[in-house]
Amino acid sequence: MNKKTVAVLFGGQSSEHEVSCVSATTIINNINTDLYRIIIIGITKGGKWVKVDSVADIKSGDWNKSTVTAVISPDATQKAVLLLDGNKVSSEKIDVVFPALHGLYGEDGTVQGLLELAGIPYVGCGVVASGVSMDKLFTKIIVDTLGIRQANYVSVMKKELEQISQVVEKIEQKILYPVFIKPSNAGSSRGISKAYNRDDLIKGLHMAAKHDRKILVEETINGREVECAVLGGNEPKASGVGEIIAAADFYDYDAKYNNEASKTVLSPELPGNAAEIIRDYAVKIFKAVDGFGLSRVDFFVDKETGEVIFNEINTMPGFTSISMYPMLWEAKGIGKPQLIEKLLQLAFARAAEAGGQGDVL
Repeated sequence: MNKKTVAVLFGGQSSEHEVSCVSATTIINNINTDLYRIIIIGITKGGKWVKVDSVADIKSGDWNKSTVTAVISPDATQKAVLLLDGNKVSSEKIDVVFPALHGLYGEDGTVQGLLELAGIPYVGCGVVASGVSMDKLFTKIIVDTLGIRQANYVSVMKKELEQISQVVEKIEQKILYPVFIKPSNAGSSRGISKAYNRDDLIKGLHMAAKHDRKILVEETINGREVECAVLGGNEPKASGVGEIIAAADFYDYDAKYNNEASKTVLSPELPGNAAEIIRDYAVKIFKAVDGFGLSRVDFFVDKETGEVIFNEINTMPGFTSISMYPMLWEAKGIGKPQLIEKLLQLAFARAAEAGGQGDVL
């Protein structure tokens, strides 16, 4: 049997570079090598694309020293990665790409656009779904049409900060302290802060502006943080619900990846039918943004009323040992190898449907 070639992309120029490296090792270690030949392509923080020899090199960081450039050609007649080793140029055919990239320049539709041009099937959401889901403001606008409760918010452009007093007044007129300040286009809680007063707010706005020109200021929800995994094509399915127990005041990047006191709880006890509402909302939001393949949809459950409140959607959730997405499916009896195979098959099915050759699963 001829093996198909899967290219795993990882690293990238976003603030989630290190998380992507860990996700890639998990994904590579769980791809069925009886069915697939694996090409590993790393993207350095500076944006250089290189061929990587092994998972060991990813773990050690030695992959950054690779001297072989590896770039996916946008030429749809090639469907290949071009390898430049000194003066030697060669190419290798690619059947499918798993873009294990989180955050900007990976989860935001940019890489997906390249793969569309190249005509190569790829795992995960398409260009539009990736773009609007990465942009928290656009996501909110879409979810508003569904009638699903979400935190009240004010959007601020970086340019507006030149008139900071007017910005502060606009926010304080609509939302009470404490508030959360978030870059609209940054992943994994990078650049997010919580403001308890005007000084905190101003400091947080300037910090968020370092990550994006568009900033979101949201009301604080006194809620439990829960997450739901979605998997599928035309008929996506939702997993069970997992809860985040943050070690910090909120689940920021450090609490998520560096603080061992942060915990995840699978199938937590939730009030009433909150779990079913979460699963229903997760699928509705996934469909509304034109999601495909996989996403993790995050919510709050109000501690006093039990109301379910949408937080955000992640179209390429983490695949680390502490990542909720694979854990939620493992709890449903779908292990990592089976999950990754399902995602690869969905990628092939979507490409076949686009070519009029079949139906998406």
